[in-house]
Amino acid sequence: MYGFLVGVLILDSLVLMTAILLQAGQGGGLASLGGGAGTEQFMGGRQATTLLTRVTWWSAGIFLFLSLVLAIMSAQTSAPRSVIDTTGPQPAPVQPAPLPLQSTPQQTPPPQAPPPQPSGQRPPHR
Repeated sequence: MYGFLVGVLILDSLVLMTAILLQAGQGGGLASLGGGAGTEQFMGGRQATTLLTRVTWWSAGIFLFLSLVLAIMSAQTSAPRSVIDTTGPQPAPVQPAPLPLQSTPQQTPPPQAPPPQPSGQRPPHR
């Protein structure tokens, strides 16, 4: 359904672009709004409604409606996008381990002297 509505939205946007580009300009644009004649053309005066004007309004309305429907559909089916919104696995409880506390610093034993040589033997000669 979502893909079908996106396809209709794309076709509608093409129709809307074509209808807007085919319309003739109605005046001098924003430059003519400063004078009296420009505001009369813009706000007053009855203009004939052409087929292109009706196609533009209808396709713009359909475009806005489809955009709103697709936005609502995508918001309801999407997964959470924030790390805060997701609930991860709970951490395993930590077992408290007792630390060995030393009340007095341990002293290292002094290095031992090499064993004495027997008196009857001579040391090996190198």
